[in-house]
Amino acid sequence: MTEAAAVLAVLAERGQTLAVAESLTGGLVAAELTSVPGASKVFRGSVTAYATTLKRDVLGVDGALLAECGAVDPRVASQMAAGVRDLMGADWGLATTGVAGPEPQDGRPVGTVYVSVAGPAGAGKVAALRLNGDRGEIRRESVRSVLELLVEELRENARAQDTEQNGGN
Repeated sequence: MTEAAAVLAVLAERGQTLAVAESLTGGLVAAELTSVPGASKVFRGSVTAYATTLKRDVLGVDGALLAECGAVDPRVASQMAAGVRDLMGADWGLATTGVAGPEPQDGRPVGTVYVSVAGPAGAGKVAALRLNGDRGEIRRESVRSVLELLVEELRENARAQDTEQNGGN
């Protein structure tokens, strides 16, 4: 079972939904998810916000943050994930932003990537990646990494729910 299939199965079991905001991956996360039969039970949709103005205007990323730090920043990834979750009325939001190359961007070297997940509780997690390889390899590894981050968050979320249901023991 692929990571995408595993993520979708867990979310379907929980009755939860997922939305994705992508920059450097340009729709690859959504494509990976929708390649799984039955994905429509969980996957609400995606926004490919390649342009910085779309990150601000569609996903609600703070314009001052974008002006100060550029689009390749962990806080931008976090706000993208929360923004797409809210925009699409999903339980979970994922986001990717970074530099796939061939040139540096916003003073960040090629291979600098931030992936983020925002869950139902509102809190999110961001992973900073330093990837090697060509443009295609960096984009593929970004897809794998954001799905892996969601798997980790789903596990932590399940443990927290188990603890609450068992009186904190």
